[in-house]
Amino acid sequence: MEQTASMSTQIWTTVGIFLTFCLFSFLYKDNPFYKFAEHLVVGVSVGYWAILLYYTNLRQNLLDHLFQPGTWTPKFDELYYIIPALLGIAMWTRFSKKYSWISRYPLALFLGISSGIAIPVTMKNNVLSQLRGTVVGLGFDWSTSGFLGVPQGFWDVVVVVGTISSLIYFFFSKEHKGAWGGAAKLGIYTLMIGFGATFGYTVMARISLLIGRIQAIQDWWKLLG
Repeated sequence: MEQTASMSTQIWTTVGIFLTFCLFSFLYKDNPFYKFAEHLVVGVSVGYWAILLYYTNLRQNLLDHLFQPGTWTPKFDELYYIIPALLGIAMWTRFSKKYSWISRYPLALFLGISSGIAIPVTMKNNVLSQLRGTVVGLGFDWSTSGFLGVPQGFWDVVVVVGTISSLIYFFFSKEHKGAWGGAAKLGIYTLMIGFGATFGYTVMARISLLIGRIQAIQDWWKLLG
């Protein structure tokens, strides 16, 4: 039993390493091995998400409310779930030239409800909470050491000044001259630092993936040995 499990592990590990080399082969040039791995990833992803969406959305949120679990016996007390089912079916008329106009009604309803839910949540999480986190406690915490051992209160001031100067840079109703222009230039520097940090984080994440695959190749080589 253990030998069978070990053989199975070796086979699937070898398949994974083979696909890794297929993807890395794109560093040389586009080739059939890379295309095979690319199409395989897309196909497996589509199949995985299709099954996942069926069990977590269609079945859990619709079929289990319309029918008894494991049977096709309808639940008469929850038949109102047929309304979203009909709206979902109506969206598929988008693929028909003759009846595509029907899909506009469920799409309009979906967009209206989604906007009504998303706009307050987005304003709270991405605007109000960020604004509150920027200004609350501004400059009062000088006892705690922050980055480079400098008091945290100093960095709080830096964040607020950088945020305001970045907003000034995008304010085009006033010409960027004098002190206003200096603040706008400071905003440019702040934005460049932010973009650089984001890019550095992205590079580090990709390097971590590369290190992970190299480690997997080393483990595969040891497994074969």
